[in-house]
Amino acid sequence: MSKISAAITAVGAYVPEFVLTNQILETMVDTNDEWITTRTGIKERRILKKEGAGTSYLAIKAAQNLIDKKGLDPKDIELVIVATATPDMKAASTASYTASEIGAINAFAFDMDAACSSFLYGMSVAASYIESGRYKNILLIGADKMSSIVNYKDRATCIIFGDGAGAVLFEPTTENLGLKDEYLRSDGTGRDFLQATYGGSSNALTPEVLEKGGHYAFQEGRTVFKNAVFNMADAAVKILERNNLDKDSVDWLAAHQANKRIIDATAQRIDLADEKVMINIHKYGNTTSATLPLLIADYESQLKKGDNIIFAAFGGGFNWGAIYLKWAYNYKN
Repeated sequence: MSKISAAITAVGAYVPEFVLTNQILETMVDTNDEWITTRTGIKERRILKKEGAGTSYLAIKAAQNLIDKKGLDPKDIELVIVATATPDMKAASTASYTASEIGAINAFAFDMDAACSSFLYGMSVAASYIESGRYKNILLIGADKMSSIVNYKDRATCIIFGDGAGAVLFEPTTENLGLKDEYLRSDGTGRDFLQATYGGSSNALTPEVLEKGGHYAFQEGRTVFKNAVFNMADAAVKILERNNLDKDSVDWLAAHQANKRIIDATAQRIDLADEKVMINIHKYGNTTSATLPLLIADYESQLKKGDNIIFAAFGGGFNWGAIYLKWAYNYKN
């Protein structure tokens, strides 16, 4: 019997309509377009302005886009995973609500949070369920409404993040395709440098915390940048070495879109040409869990069956890693 692998067979995406440009940010905080672009590569980001709408709204839209494109019956979906750092609420799960709203009435569902590595880790989990032989249709969604935890008076963070969602469908294949290998790591000592502190069990939200803005995301930029550059690139190198891949056999690098300089450093470490590096940070900023699936959605028409793709991410926790996936289909309009 042929070995079962987990392949991505469909992609969906959604970004909000409102575009927050660098020029608009210039009117909000002490910054300018040149400063932002030079340091991050970001020109604009999308922000969800719809009253009362949270991460589930983004996730549902991305899932519906995938369902429509694939012609998928939602009743055939067996598991829905929402990778997110900004769930609608502490309980119940965003994934459960998303599954119900898209009509996946036969699926069980749960959230995953590994900050900016959430979708990468979710790929590993979804693939493992497929490879077990027990499930055949798994919907993995990366979605974050980062604007809900960003302080728009803090230029260190408000210039970076945007809102968005992307979705992929994992199905089994017996061809030499799909997820081939993974290298995933964590270091909990890094949580002091990148966090959204309050609202968890050890840091309750109080009127005093809210008044001081303690519920907003915080990062110590230099430490995060240094660790991201080293660990994301290191993970990519290890994946290449373990699978006897080189710059000629890798077709694409899909790296977490946190900072253009980090993406460039990862590509340079594996000696990959610019035309093989997926980039959309200039359009969306850092959408956290959504960056990887949004990349796939943007580049879907350029992907060919059998393409070797290296996914890499780094996020708060610290959490990081790389995944080697062989693309499973040719794009059709």
